Formats: sequence, C-alpha cells, structure tokens
Amino acid sequence: MLISLGALFGLAAQVGARHIPSSLNSLSLIEYPRLDSRSSANDIVTWDSHSLIINGERVMIFSGEMHPFRLPVPGLWADIFQKIKALGLNTVSFYTHWALMEGKPGDYRADGIFDLEPFFKAAQQAGVYLIARPGPYINAESSGGGFPGWLARVDGEPRTTEGDFLNATNIYMSSLCESFAKAQITNGGPIILFQPENEYLGTDGEYMQYIIDQARSAGIVVPFLNNEIGPNGKNAPGTGVGEVDIYGHDGYPLGFDCSSPNTWKSGKLPVDWHTKHMQQSPSTPYAIAEFQAGAYDSWGGYGFDECAKLVNHEFERVFYKNNFAFGVKIFNLYMAYGGTNWGNIAWPGGYSSYDYAAPIRETRELTREKYSELKLIGNFAKVSHDYLVAVPENLTTSTYTNTPDLAVTCLRGQNGTGSFYVVRHDDYSSLNSTRYRLKLPTTSGVIDIPQIEGKELTLNGRDSKIHVVDYDVGGTRIEYSTAEVFTWQEFGDKKVLILYGGAGEYHEISLRASGKASILEGPLSGATLRRQADKIIIGWQTSERRIVEVDGLQIFLLDRNSAYNYWVPSLSTGQKQNTQSIIVNGGYLVRNASLEGPNLLISADFNRTTQLEVIGAPPSAKNLFVNGQRIRYKADNNGIWTSKIKYKAPKIDIPDVTRLKWKYLDTLPEIGSSYDDSTWTDADQPTQNQDYPIQTPTSLYGADYGYHTGYLLYRGHFNATGNETSFTVTTRGGNAFGSSVWLNSTYIGSWIGSANEGSHKSTYSLPELITGQAYVLTVVVDNMGLDEQWGGYSVKNPRGITSYELSGRKAAEISWKITGNFGGEDYVDKVRGPLNEGGLFAERHGFHQPSPPVKPWKTSSPLEGFSSAGIGFYTASFDLDIPVGWDIPLSFKFESGTGNKGYRVQLYVNGYQFGKYVSTLGPQTVYPVPEGVLNYRGKNWLAVTLWAQDEGGAKLDGLGLVQSTPILTGMNAIEPVAQPKFEPREGVY
Repeated sequence: MLISLGALFGLAAQVGARHIPSSLNSLSLIEYPRLDSRSSANDIVTWDSHSLIINGERVMIFSGEMHPFRLPVPGLWADIFQKIKALGLNTVSFYTHWALMEGKPGDYRADGIFDLEPFFKAAQQAGVYLIARPGPYINAESSGGGFPGWLARVDGEPRTTEGDFLNATNIYMSSLCESFAKAQITNGGPIILFQPENEYLGTDGEYMQYIIDQARSAGIVVPFLNNEIGPNGKNAPGTGVGEVDIYGHDGYPLGFDCSSPNTWKSGKLPVDWHTKHMQQSPSTPYAIAEFQAGAYDSWGGYGFDECAKLVNHEFERVFYKNNFAFGVKIFNLYMAYGGTNWGNIAWPGGYSSYDYAAPIRETRELTREKYSELKLIGNFAKVSHDYLVAVPENLTTSTYTNTPDLAVTCLRGQNGTGSFYVVRHDDYSSLNSTRYRLKLPTTSGVIDIPQIEGKELTLNGRDSKIHVVDYDVGGTRIEYSTAEVFTWQEFGDKKVLILYGGAGEYHEISLRASGKASILEGPLSGATLRRQADKIIIGWQTSERRIVEVDGLQIFLLDRNSAYNYWVPSLSTGQKQNTQSIIVNGGYLVRNASLEGPNLLISADFNRTTQLEVIGAPPSAKNLFVNGQRIRYKADNNGIWTSKIKYKAPKIDIPDVTRLKWKYLDTLPEIGSSYDDSTWTDADQPTQNQDYPIQTPTSLYGADYGYHTGYLLYRGHFNATGNETSFTVTTRGGNAFGSSVWLNSTYIGSWIGSANEGSHKSTYSLPELITGQAYVLTVVVDNMGLDEQWGGYSVKNPRGITSYELSGRKAAEISWKITGNFGGEDYVDKVRGPLNEGGLFAERHGFHQPSPPVKPWKTSSPLEGFSSAGIGFYTASFDLDIPVGWDIPLSFKFESGTGNKGYRVQLYVNGYQFGKYVSTLGPQTVYPVPEGVLNYRGKNWLAVTLWAQDEGGAKLDGLGLVQSTPILTGMNAIEPVAQPKFEPREGVY
C-alpha cells in the first residue's frame, strides 16, 4: 500500500536526496481528538485484576516475540507461528519498523515483503493472537530504534512534544494503525492488544497521549498495553495524561554479557515485582510485556551460542516460574524467534545475526532443551485454568518446607479453585541438590508430603517446580501432585493427565477415587499405589514411562526428557483457546492436526526415523495421515495409535562456492584519475541537525543529504600549495565502523574499527604534493546503522565526516562531494526497501542484483583477492535443486583470519544484503539465508564486496555454503520473494 503525504493531509511532499523541503519543518501539528481509552474499549476484549477476558473466556496471554521485518519471506511467517503455537503459547508480539516503511518523508510503503496483511493472515490461520507494537520508537536493537534517518533534519527532540517531531510521526502511525484496525479481533482479525511507544524513558504524558490518540483516531479499539523499562508504574491506569488500559513492563535480569555463561550473578532474580504491581496497577492483570528469552550480542562479542548457554533451559525453569509466582497473566518472551538484521537493519551495537539465542534459532531450527522446556511450561499454562484467578502470597522459606534452603511462593486459589506452590532454591543460582518435604494446605486439610514413609522430594540445582494443589482435571480433583503438570485432556469418557519430573526424582500424586489404581504400562518396581480412605496415593521414582489408570483417568508418569517429545496440537482452527486436542508423542515438531471425516491429519517435522504415538484419537477417526501421506498404525489396549515415520535424508548437491565462475569489478573507481564526480551531491549545505552543530564549513553529515544507510563516500577537491603534509579527519559511523582515505589513487590510511568506538580521529601523513596541481581526497565510511534513541544515544548522532584539517590550509578551501545509496531517500529498489543498499559503485549501479552485466568483467575470485588497499566487487551464480518436502536451512560461512589484516565484507544474495563481516571483530562467521531469498529450486546470484583496509590488500580466508540437518517437513512449499534483476539505472554515476 502506498500513501502519500498529500493524500493523507493535503500537503505537498517534495523530498529528494539532495534538497530538503522547507515543508518538512513547517507542518502544523495535527490535533488528534483525545479519547477516553476505557470508554472506547470493545466488549470482545476486556479485563479485570486477574486476566484478560476474550469473548467471555478468561485467558492467560503467553506470548513469544517475532519481527516480520527480520524474516523478509512472508511464506515463512506461518512456519514461525506454528512453532510458537506448538510451544503451547497463544500469542505473538511484534514490532514494525518505521524506517523501512517511510524511507522518504511522506512516502509510506507497506507492500511486498513489508505488507503486513499476509502476517495477519498467517497468524489467524495458525490460531495465535497478536500484540501490535508499532512504536513509533521500538528500540529492538535496530537502526535508529526504528526511527528513519531523516528525523535528524526535523526540529525537536525525538520522543518528546518538542518541535515538529510529533508531526513527523503522523503518516506512519496513522497509516499503520489503520491497517492494524482492520486486523483487530473486533473485525475478525488476530490483534487483541496494542502497545503505544516502547520503553519510554521520558516523563512527558502529553507525548504518550498523542501516540495513544493517533491510534484511537485510526480505529484502534482493543486495550492499550504499555511496556515500561522496569516496574516503575509510569503511565499506569490512574496516573493521568498518557495512561494506558493495562500496565506492563519488561525485565532482562541476566543482562547481555555472555562472556561467562555459566555464572548467574547474585541479586538478579526479581523478588518484589508482585508487590510493586499491587502498588502500581492492582486493577489490571499483571503484565510483563517483554521478558528475557535470550540476549543480543555485540561486535567483538562472544557469539549467540554462548548467550544460549547463559539464557538456557535452566534459566527458563527458574526465572519463568518465578514470574508465575508473581501471578503474571500477560507474559511475552523476547525473542521467541530473532531472525536476521538483513539489509542494514542492525544498530551499531549488533551485527547481522539477530539470533538472540532464542528457542527458535535464526535458521528456524529448534533448540532441543530450551525449546522443549518452554513447551512444558507453555502447555502447563494452557490447561491450568485455576491459575488465572489464583492470588500470589508472600514468598517464604519456612512455611511450606522443612528447609530454609528453599523458597516457596503460594498462589492461593479462590472460592475452592486450585492453588499453586512455586518452589526454588533461596539462592536461585545454587547448583546443590536439596532434599525436602512439604506441608501444604488442601481442601482436605494440611498434608505432610510425601505421605509414603521414608521418601523425600528433591530439588536439583538451577531448577524450580510448580506443585499443584486441588488441581482440576476436567472435573477430577487432584489433591496434590509434586510432579509437574505438562498437560491434561479429555477424550470422551477418558481423561489423560501427563506429569513429569527429573530423572531419578521421587514424586507423589493424591486424588479422590472410588475405584482402584492399576499400572497399565511400565515397571511395577519403584512405584507405590496406596488407598487411603477415599483417596489413591501414587508414589514413584522417575524412570521409564508408566501409565496408571484411576477411575477413567490415565496418568502418564514421565521423566522430563521424555516429556520433551510430547505435543498437544488442537483439532480446531482459529483463536479460541479451550478446544479439542490430541496428544502426540514423537517427532521433531508437530505443527498442527485436524479431523476431516474419518481422517486424522497431522502436520509434523522429522529429523530421524520416529516412532509416533497418537493419544486420544477421536472415535470417528479411522485413518491416519501425516503430511498428506496415509500411514499405517496399530492401536493398543489403551487406545494409543502407534506408527513409524521413516526418515532418509536426501542427497543434496550443495555447490562449492569457491569453484564458481566469479567475476570481479573494482568498486572504488572514485580514486582513479579520470573519475568524474560532477553528478554527485554537492556537500554545500548547512546542517539541519540542531542537536549537533557542524565543525566544518558545510555539513558533511550523510543525513543532511538524504543518505542514511550503508557505506558513505566523500570526495574533497583542492589545489595544492605544496605545503600540505598531513590530513586529519574525524569519521563517525557507529560502533565497529571503519573508514579509509585515499589522496588521488594513493592510499594514505584506514581506521580499521573497534567494537566500542563509534567515532575516531585519525591523522595521516601525505606524500609530497605538487604546487598548483588538483588533488582529491576520497574518504569511505562504513555506516553501521543509526544509534537508538535512549540512554544518551540519539538517532540524530551524525554519520560521515564530523571534522577535518588539511595542514597549512583553511577548511573552506576543500570542496566536498558526497554520495551514499543511489537516490538517497528517493531510493531505486522499492522491493528490497530503503536500507538495503549502500554507496559503493557496484551498489549504486545495482550490480549486486541478479544477472548483472558481467561479460566484460575480469574473472577473479574473492578468495584470490587483490594486493592493494581498495574495494572489490565479486559476483557469481549457482543453481540449487532442493527436493520439495524438505526444510534444509542453508548458510554462508566465512573462515576467520589466517594472516589477513583488516577487511570488511558485505554479502548479497539475489540482491538482498544478508551479512556484514568484519575480519578483525567478528564474532559472526556464519550467515543463514532463508529459503525464499535463496531459490531452492533454481538459479541464485551471490555477490560479495571486499574492502581491504590495509595497503597489502585482502582476500577471503574461506567461503562456503553449508547445510543444516535436513528436516522432513509438513511446512508448505515456499514461494521465492520478489528478486528484481539488474536494469541500468538512469542518471547513475
């Protein structure tokens, strides 16, 4: 969808790469009607102090974060939704990125890969709700925090009511919120909550109110949820102007230092969040709008594999269940799937990968323990309806256990509903195994547990448990269970309850029963079945699977690792939560299931030959289909269907990219003596960036000329006096940036880059200059993305040259030209968006796109490289033939240095920039590229820019295309995204 400024507000929008319209800073502020958010709230989504209520059904919102702009293949969005739904989660929270949708002021674009309609549709088909988070500021470790670079020219501080900033947000917010409004649950869509702004650090309620009113005026009627950076109560209901409907905050207790992933520092586990909630927003359900599910990593960091060790399955067990102890009822995990900072989306603090050490990795592969542990917790939340009204009490180390080494929080049931006891080590980072007993109040009285003599419970290090009391399983009351609940389901006249515990642990369950208990499957030894009055007590040592039946309730007793293999797909489509499901044991992933007449259809993924069990097949089901293939099965005496899914990995011919027919083009012809820069932008303007006055005669800030992304190039012309001996220049590109300088064709030096320096001053010696001769200084600056707008950073922090001195000369005696991506804000490639291209010669011409005019180019490989400082462009094509029905993630892998000095690489695949590699910093060397960007059945074009920052030149130490484990998949076939081929660009230089 394309919306112009004039179409929306009757104002002229005339913006180019060179000239900035005066109207940009003179628009009159739109007065949005101030609406009472509560009176505007719809009756489909309501809330009370306990939880959200949707269509009359009390629901816990358990959500995982993903960002559509970090996976630019709409056909793959359904894959992520299905994997999140399979966790037992029911919601996805998502950001949108202003800079990608309004790269030019007044030109809002939401088409192609930026169209959100397929995103909404995929969510609806997967049966997940959405929480919409458009910002306008999102942070998200993204360039500018989502803000477009042209805000540097807008008067006033961003995220305030100063100047014309609010006016600048109007088109983006109005246009986007109109599309959100159509996708609200009130219109049959998946959006149930809306978050204005994000982690707002300011104190201006009028600013927040303006954002709220923008959305309300565009038709948003679902409740507003905020996300404060920590539980401080800002903008909570009752705080006045800028208040939201439901107060929420975020929390990242272990932070983002992945250097010592096995160390949990003391004092990081929150203990007072429920108390603060009751002080700040007691009338709303407790909401954590973002909670740590991984960590971002920085240039020169330790890599996401180390972050995955820090925020691992043990973290989930302790920290997530601690949040349950606070009574969290809206709980969003950041990130469930991170994706990729393709096309210069990253901020300077992060690199191309946004894997985030999430449960679903950047390649869309599932982490075994982390994903599976979250699945246990998610499915527990899904079926534990009494939790929604349980009220947290104070944490104690003495009331419910016999040891002060353990801390217990009770969530007390209301009016006869169940209670929940969250048990952890008092020292949450403890690695000890602690034996303990419980004394728990039940409707039958206080019970000492275990009741079977001589037994004790065990809590192992970095673990926690949720013990249930008076727990309802479809009308059967579980008096208590020390083993944790994975799920329970009703199947006609039979019910199934699945419990799990750590290997070798002792557990007990007690329930009222008129009949006797019998072991249907599993060893008799190690288990005790005891009748006590009208109750049955079952005690067991966790080992291999046991199935115990009591009065039509089949209780599956599993060890945790076995429980990881179980899935609970719903047989219904849509968002309704309490729906008929089956239980499936086995498989890498069970996506969904449905019943069509006598046919039970299961969509699933497999990474090995798998024994598949279906528990609770409907009586009308007679046939089993897996991924469209009819599968033979056997039904045992317990009604469990058993079948085998055979797996044989296909033989894939992955091309050796080192042997491709590479073509080479010098992509820094600007240093040649005959190069003509007459059509470049004249850097002759004063700055419009009021926050950063220039230190040069005219502005050399890229944003003043419409260049906000990728490499910036400068050419400074002067006639020599013969006295010039040095050139001092301060370049600024954000952390990890680099720069290089040439005098005519002579290389004079580089700033190779540092992970923690966003600006650098360098002094370079010059060769002897000839009096009266014309010279050109060529400066290349790597823009690593724009700074975010928080904590002392600002999107207005300039990129480019901030100061310079040519010894013996006045600064004004140098005449500067500047270029960046071709067209600047009038960017040419509308398909891949405003951030994808930088300012290199090859990028400006579009040679990184498929089918460039390579015939006259030199044949040379990036592994051969070149022997002098400069920038080379290499491209080659290859074919893939991946069989349909297999999901095989592919990645490009760079070998780390073996003697090369500093060099920088950009990786392009079919025209999409999918990686920046800095040899001296790392840590990323593997760059996944999703199917859809890669053509799995057809031709692909690969391009590499190689920037040698050393006079000896550079070459790649190694480059390969590598595959992950092939997955036999139930995922639909993926259509490639649009990949416009090279076409000559009018006016290119």
